[in-house]
Amino acid sequence: MITLAWRQHRRQLLFTLIGFAALAALMVPIGISMRHTFADLGLPDCVRELARSDVAPATADTCEGAFRQFTNRYGSLNLVAVLLLVLPMLVGLFWGAPLVAREVEQGTHRFAWTQGIGRRHWALVKFGLVVAVTTTVAVCYGLGMSWWVTPLTQAAREGRLGFIVFDLQGVAPIGYTLFAVALGIFAGTLGRRMLPAMTITLVGFVGVRAAVAVLARPHYQPARTAEFPVTEAGRLPLDRGNWVLSSGVRNPDGKMVAPDTQIMCPPGARAPGGGECGSELGIQPGAYNWQLYQPADRFWLFQWIETGIFVALAAVLLYLALRRIRRIA
Repeated sequence: MITLAWRQHRRQLLFTLIGFAALAALMVPIGISMRHTFADLGLPDCVRELARSDVAPATADTCEGAFRQFTNRYGSLNLVAVLLLVLPMLVGLFWGAPLVAREVEQGTHRFAWTQGIGRRHWALVKFGLVVAVTTTVAVCYGLGMSWWVTPLTQAAREGRLGFIVFDLQGVAPIGYTLFAVALGIFAGTLGRRMLPAMTITLVGFVGVRAAVAVLARPHYQPARTAEFPVTEAGRLPLDRGNWVLSSGVRNPDGKMVAPDTQIMCPPGARAPGGGECGSELGIQPGAYNWQLYQPADRFWLFQWIETGIFVALAAVLLYLALRRIRRIA
């Protein structure tokens, strides 16, 4: 059975390896170029300096300028990162969805299940082979993308917890890939044809990923709050590397008067109309900047939580697929 499964899927494996090699040939030179530029601009030192709470304002301004210079040069690569998000889904579409659906659509399952190999045995071998191969690919992909995206995440204000970059690195791609494959296999037992199975996989993967990223991820741990005055003396480099969920300016009574903004008023600064700095927004004396954020040091905790969610979903889907295979005529 293992030999048969290998013969059936070796062409898929070959194409997968070719695609992986082509991706590496494209991304590695870009990654090397980014790292050289990052070092030439002195950004490794800036990362260390901005991590300190007592960083000098002049140093912070210089580093911010260098980060902007790097981002202006490589910011367009964020579009490439968006495209890379779909790779786990493609694995589910072309590895998971055909596994059962193609056999049933072509009728070859009847032959396979009457040659001394039971349905459970057939499913366990096929599922095990596909899961093992895709997990290996996902591990290599996660390690490679962690290396490639590091300069971009260090230059970005939201750091590694930001949307898109969080999904590309660490152990999370392993969970996404296993979920995509398991969803494809389960969809094949529902649709029993290639096109419906791939459609279910596509819609289900996008829907679950979006729901977890938007609704669940911000609440893996209780968010922290930070408050600091609107005067320049109270400026804190708090938001670099942290995932800011919400921010704004609040009056002394706690009422939000300027959502999604921050105000820094140097001593003696005046509003455009001649009033106190910020008075055009309705802020009162004693107003303060407010942030709700997830700290940067929770990156690996969030990675393991999210990976655990998708691995658990994958296990449930594989179990359900095994049960449904018994009902396929």
